[in-house]
Amino acid sequence: MTHFPVTRSILSATALGKLVIEKYGLSPTCTCQLYRTGMNHTYFIMDNEAKYVLRVYCYNWRSKSEIEEEIKLLQLLKENQLSISFPIPDKKGEFIQDINAPEGLRHAVLFSFAEGGKIRFMDPETCFSIGALMAKIHTVTANKNTKRIVYNSETLLELPYKYAINHFPESNLEMQFVKKQSKKISQTFEKIDFTKVQKGIIHLDIWYDNMSVTEQNGITLFDFDFCGSGMLILDVAYFCKQLFHIESDKVAYELKKDQFLKGYQSIRTLAGEEIKLIPEAAAAIWIFYLGVQSQRFDWSNIFLTENYLKMYVGRMQSWITYNDLKD
Repeated sequence: MTHFPVTRSILSATALGKLVIEKYGLSPTCTCQLYRTGMNHTYFIMDNEAKYVLRVYCYNWRSKSEIEEEIKLLQLLKENQLSISFPIPDKKGEFIQDINAPEGLRHAVLFSFAEGGKIRFMDPETCFSIGALMAKIHTVTANKNTKRIVYNSETLLELPYKYAINHFPESNLEMQFVKKQSKKISQTFEKIDFTKVQKGIIHLDIWYDNMSVTEQNGITLFDFDFCGSGMLILDVAYFCKQLFHIESDKVAYELKKDQFLKGYQSIRTLAGEEIKLIPEAAAAIWIFYLGVQSQRFDWSNIFLTENYLKMYVGRMQSWITYNDLKD
């Protein structure tokens, strides 16, 4: 019988465990367990007391060259002794494993395990530490480029809108709002003085779900799947908008945001022009991730309803209102 074609598959944890044992020389008792599916698929590898994370990239989501650029960035950060989950080479010194999945060629990378837990509601001291770690990363990546996505008006605003109208009509009130905000933010971006707003390599997904925190407030950052080139302030804005979304008590939000910014500026200075960009930079990222959800319909189809769009854009509208951005 001919196998029916598939667009997405979940690979056997048992088979991946055998692959890891063979390629990395781990013990025969090593186990592999599926942790979660999402943008990519994540598996936990246990080898006696040692823990690792195996990321299996989804088919046609990241090219091999893009993954190589991600690895290059992580190696640079590791060399600078920054607290990140780093890629581990196999016995031959290779970082990327090629897997012939039912849908086509997929890639896998083994990463170090980030000790600690995830904290959704962070205290001010943790926010300060996150800001300091982000600034240390930016100190290394400032004025550098990576051969991946460049975050600008086209990739943050124009393309995401085009992806989203594949699922929602342009007449939809939320889509009209997104289009209007995209135009306004693009005009702001066109006027940026890049002698005062620094560019470099950014993470663009720094929030509680992509970091582990120990009881001693040690932070390890992971999941650089969205890394690319762009304004460093985009990382700052992203964390601020995530904090805004999580903290319903805006007094607590302001306190934690201030501590985060103080932590950042304890390492590197933010120019006044950069701080002024935070509200619109964050709004741009909201639009960008609506585009990601629209692109990855297989992953996010449960979200792509008009009710979800109202909720998602409603959060963006709350941010805009809170920060007194005019229409």
